[in-house]
Amino acid sequence: MELQFEGGELKAVLNRLRRAQGQISGVIRMIEEGRDCEDVITQLAAASRALDRAGFAIIATGLQQCLTDVENGAKNGESTEQMRARLEKLFLSLA
Repeated sequence: MELQFEGGELKAVLNRLRRAQGQISGVIRMIEEGRDCEDVITQLAAASRALDRAGFAIIATGLQQCLTDVENGAKNGESTEQMRARLEKLFLSLA
């Protein structure tokens, strides 16, 4: 399944990923500087949330496209059950 984003969706996902990238860089810098554990964990949690949100946005877009594929007939001979199993695996990968 090739993921295709509309302009606004792509921009939102990229912004979340860039935010996470900056937060992860901040965590690395904080550890190198010997910063307070609580501050490091707070920043790490923020990065994790940003990655989760980007992942869920990507999955939501993928779901929308998969539903369209199911309505138009499964591509490459994939059954509805196979597609459901694949989507379930994607969700669980972010759990």
